[in-house]
Amino acid sequence: MRSMSKFLWIIVSMLIVNPVRGRVVFEGPFASEIFATNRFIRIYLPPSYDHEPRRRYPVLYLHDGQNVFSTVGTNIAFGWGNWALDTTVDALVAEKRMQEIIMVAIDCSAQRYRDYLGPTNSAASRASARVKRSASSKSVESRYQKYARFLIDELKPHIDRTYRTRPGPAHTGAMGSSMGGICSLALAWEHPETFGLAASLSGAFQVEKRSFLANQLRPFRGRPKKFRAYLDSGVVDYSGGDDGRTDTDAVASELRRIGWRDGKNLLRFLDAAPLNESQLAQTDLRRDKWKEAQTSQHNEFYWRLRAWRALTFLFPPK
Repeated sequence: MRSMSKFLWIIVSMLIVNPVRGRVVFEGPFASEIFATNRFIRIYLPPSYDHEPRRRYPVLYLHDGQNVFSTVGTNIAFGWGNWALDTTVDALVAEKRMQEIIMVAIDCSAQRYRDYLGPTNSAASRASARVKRSASSKSVESRYQKYARFLIDELKPHIDRTYRTRPGPAHTGAMGSSMGGICSLALAWEHPETFGLAASLSGAFQVEKRSFLANQLRPFRGRPKKFRAYLDSGVVDYSGGDDGRTDTDAVASELRRIGWRDGKNLLRFLDAAPLNESQLAQTDLRRDKWKEAQTSQHNEFYWRLRAWRALTFLFPPK
């Protein structure tokens, strides 16, 4: 059951005028040789960044960056609004519920599905793991493999050079929703030497005949890989489905079989029911979206409300 006190806390905290806040310091193009074009990125720095010059910070990379910060405005994502991760992180930090972090948001491209798809079969996964960055190997890369290389070989090195980061995998995360949820878990699964933290909100694990589950997790017989994983879902979505509940449960079960442990390096949260009208009245959601919000939890509004759990699990206070 949803804890109403926690629900009210996060809503109220996001509205608090906090005199010590982080800020989004860059919103603009980043040139990529891998994609032979620019990718639009947005960078958030934490409250203490300017006045603690020797301090270094964990970094969270965010997919669908056009939706995640309050700077993009409220009337986006078909009226669901943004994730407000900058103000949510500020509130959690002020309450000492998480560490201060740097966030790097990458807008999706016109080929979002293919970028975020993850490995689609075990052979591709093995090829990706041993690819040598040669010209011949690049010619057969999937869009997902290019996106992974873009993050690991281009964007992350730039962020680590430009800002005071803690560059190791234990302090580097990826987070996204729906297809971005698959991508985040796939990045940590294939590249735990880079991404030691992963968060999937309403992950669309059903795509490509549940390829990630069927071809990556179920055949795996090795030891647990070194990353922490947050997985969540609701129970209903706009298509009449269960917001990925069944497949997310299956992913969590496979991780547990391999050796992940609940509360230690795995957190599976189920948002057990959509909000009712009286609860929606306490939120910032546009009233014309209330009816739809009672029948679907697969949208930015619910991800905005649930994101704090991922943040506090992946970046707990020291």
